[in-house]
Amino acid sequence: MNKLIIIGLIFFSVLLPEIVFAAEQKDFLDLTSHPVGYLSILIFILSYAVVMAEEFTELRKSKPVILAAGIIWGMIGYIYTSRDIPEVAEIAFRHNLLEFAELFLFLLVAMTYVNAMDERQVFQALRSWLIRKGFSYRQLFWMTGTLAFFLSPVIDNLTTALVMGAVIMAVGKDSPRFIGLACINVVVAANAGGAFSPFGDITTLMVWQKGIISFSGFFALFIPSAVNYLVPAFMLNFAVQNKVPDVSGDHVPLRRGAFIIIILFIATIITAVSFHNFLHLPAMLGMMTGLAYLKFFGYYLKKTHIRTKDHGNKYGIIGDVLPMREDDHEAFDVFNRVARAEWDTLLFFYGVVLSVGGLGFIGYLGLVSETMYVNLGATYSNIIVGLLSAIVDNIPVMFSVLSMNPEMSQGQWLLVTLTAGVGGSMLSIGSAAGVALMGQARGKYTFFGHLKWTPAIVLGYAASIGMHMWINDSLFSKAVGL
Repeated sequence: MNKLIIIGLIFFSVLLPEIVFAAEQKDFLDLTSHPVGYLSILIFILSYAVVMAEEFTELRKSKPVILAAGIIWGMIGYIYTSRDIPEVAEIAFRHNLLEFAELFLFLLVAMTYVNAMDERQVFQALRSWLIRKGFSYRQLFWMTGTLAFFLSPVIDNLTTALVMGAVIMAVGKDSPRFIGLACINVVVAANAGGAFSPFGDITTLMVWQKGIISFSGFFALFIPSAVNYLVPAFMLNFAVQNKVPDVSGDHVPLRRGAFIIIILFIATIITAVSFHNFLHLPAMLGMMTGLAYLKFFGYYLKKTHIRTKDHGNKYGIIGDVLPMREDDHEAFDVFNRVARAEWDTLLFFYGVVLSVGGLGFIGYLGLVSETMYVNLGATYSNIIVGLLSAIVDNIPVMFSVLSMNPEMSQGQWLLVTLTAGVGGSMLSIGSAAGVALMGQARGKYTFFGHLKWTPAIVLGYAASIGMHMWINDSLFSKAVGL
């Protein structure tokens, strides 16, 4: 584990971006050989080492990177102020902050809708249905994997993994081996499914919001993503026993308004895509508009909620009490759903964007871009990006590539989107889905249990790359630039 962390830090210390527009400023300072540059790298490496040790320290991952971002930009500000050009650093910082703000608001709306569907028992009802149907272990293996593959493009790979993980834990309580294999399958499926949709992962969202690939353009990765999932799944399948588990579960009904919220979420996605594609406005604006849909419907649910009129019975007094709907025991409150968003992830994203942006503003882009995308070539570099994402979180890796903005064809941009999305499946610590399931299935789905099947996952990784380069060959000659 420690060796993997060290290797990841060595690789990541080289993979640092630059904010392109800032490099074009006439007063831009090259600090790559300055003590501030070296110290900034050290601070970020130390902060990311703490992030990767979260499983052992139980220190939330947002804390070290937020601190690192403040220190790095503070040092940059000091240097530029001492040279009497503070406005250059200020403009660069505000540019980074704007990028984060757009993605933050987009993700906040998506998380709020997912939490609203969870509160209306959409995911619990799905889990209940799967448990009560009496499927065999092997059938459940394929059903949870397939559902993960098709759910993650809509509700993101982390939420998908947690929902399917709950099903696996419920039906496999008497079979630790099934839990381990099914969790590996779900991690691979969720990451693969998230790679062909702008909504499936933060990395694909960043690529889409940058305008590099259109919304429909991501669907060119559907078949390569399916191959990435199916190759290891087929190999894992033979290790899963084909017997029916002895489980039973209670029926969980959908709460009032569940289907409407699902429809509103789809309408919100359509609104975001329309704002981005047809009005050339940030997709975030469409998502925030969609949040208003949910807020108005939440108002309706709250006003029509049936509740007790008199709480006098609490004191032994018989009062006038209206009947309470069994599926509507508390009023819907949209702000409670906002509060339940994964704030640690959102703040971690802030720290990463600002820290990596600061390191890029210092001036490391030229060195890295020339080494990777000029000397090695785009294809090898994009494959390496996927390998890195198995060790280092794919958010800073993809943000680095986007900030470097190498001149690549659309096929190559799709390749790096694919590799960054599915590369994390090679190790259990390589993706949020894997880390979450290790916590959910503690002792049954482990790092070394996943590592045992890494060769099969690597084979799927290679097969998906080959499939993409074959079926999307025409896209590799289509130039794309920001």
